[in-house]
Amino acid sequence: MASTESQIKGEELSRLALVLAAGEGTRMKSDRPKVLHAVCGKPMVAWVLDALQPLREEGLIDRVLVVLGSGAHEVASVVGDRAECVHQEERKGTGHAVMVAAPQVREDEVLVLTADSPLITTGTLRALIRRHEERRPAATILAAVLEDPTGYGRIKRDERGAVAAVVEESEAGEEERSIREVNTSTYVFDWKRLEAVLPRLRPDNAKGEYFLTDALALLAREGVLEIYTTQDPEEVLGVNSRVHLAMAEEIMRARINRRWMEEGVTIEDPATTYIGPEVVIGRDTVLRPMVILEGRTVVGRDCLLGPGVRIVDSRLGDGVTVEQAVIRESELEDGVSVGPFASLRPGTVLRAGSKAGTFVEMKKTVVGRRSKVPHLSYMGDAEIGEDVNVGAGSITCNYDGVRKHRTVIGDRAFIGSDTMFVAPVRIGEGAVTGAGSTITRDVPPGALGIERSRQRNVLEYGKRAKKEAEGLEGDNP
Repeated sequence: MASTESQIKGEELSRLALVLAAGEGTRMKSDRPKVLHAVCGKPMVAWVLDALQPLREEGLIDRVLVVLGSGAHEVASVVGDRAECVHQEERKGTGHAVMVAAPQVREDEVLVLTADSPLITTGTLRALIRRHEERRPAATILAAVLEDPTGYGRIKRDERGAVAAVVEESEAGEEERSIREVNTSTYVFDWKRLEAVLPRLRPDNAKGEYFLTDALALLAREGVLEIYTTQDPEEVLGVNSRVHLAMAEEIMRARINRRWMEEGVTIEDPATTYIGPEVVIGRDTVLRPMVILEGRTVVGRDCLLGPGVRIVDSRLGDGVTVEQAVIRESELEDGVSVGPFASLRPGTVLRAGSKAGTFVEMKKTVVGRRSKVPHLSYMGDAEIGEDVNVGAGSITCNYDGVRKHRTVIGDRAFIGSDTMFVAPVRIGEGAVTGAGSTITRDVPPGALGIERSRQRNVLEYGKRAKKEAEGLEGDNP
């Protein structure tokens, strides 16, 4: 088919990205929409939208339209304002999805891709668009050559090597199934040409669906189809099962880990290191085995994390050391030490040089500079000043069954082991609490707060206990 006047003149054409996200995902065996299943903590549809965003910024894409179906409301909430949405109420195949979207299309070209391809990269999509721009065919197909093409439509060529059709696997014969060049369900179409053949699609196949690939066969008869072959077959993996999801997770995790190693982060065991896509890590930080960094976590330079560490939505300064600990929604300033076997819950702040040690739990607690909670303690709803030492086994009794109460400990206080703070209570600057005390009242600055029952020693208790035991045995022959 001849090129349009605007194409002959080489004028820049408008382009829509059409994301197909309506699939049922029956092989996932899930109540959740398929495209909302997460890869490295992010829904698949979000990965695809991320890949498109730079193309919008570059002007290669003018709009993004997402076709919703199964779980439309949930998917739309994830899409948010990043794209427009159209609802495919009856799911009758990829061709039908494009028909549903057709009234919304006002661009010259359409980039079609699926929301269950989270590994697709901006670079490949950019290259596909550029290939289409070179000749302006009816369509340009993103293809891949796979060792095992099972599950993919096969690209069938004629005797001249031109694309004659794309045959879905369910419709392919034995010879066609042996073809290793596959369709990845990602295309750029000249919209007017595609729009003209959409009414000619028929659901006369085993699935009773309207295949978009049938449109390619019709377009092949009327004009040249172009092929762009990706050099990385992994990125076109379509996720249709939990097995595929695990494969995508492994590939994406390796990509993320490689990126940070290239940025100067040491990862001792990439196979057991999980880094979320929004995590930021400073150079010369070392991640030991079994480290999990999630959400919007930010890690500074020269940190040592692991083994056995999970950090979620937290900020760590430079030179932080964390071993065998869980940290959630907390902030650790420079030079902080945490663990082993520590749990920092949301709202915890450790100021520079402070420590939360072995078997320590904290929640909504601020620990001042250089202060230490070395071991076996719980600090909740507390404010601890600078240069404070909290002895082993100390606890803030912050909950009365109805409300949470605060404990405030002043600078340079010394907390004896096994101190119970019955909040609300304040310990003054430089004050001391005696070991084993239950503190129910404020302790003035510089004072000693001590609360103990008088000790009573029962002499020769061991002998008396032994006699009593022998007597009991005699009564029970």
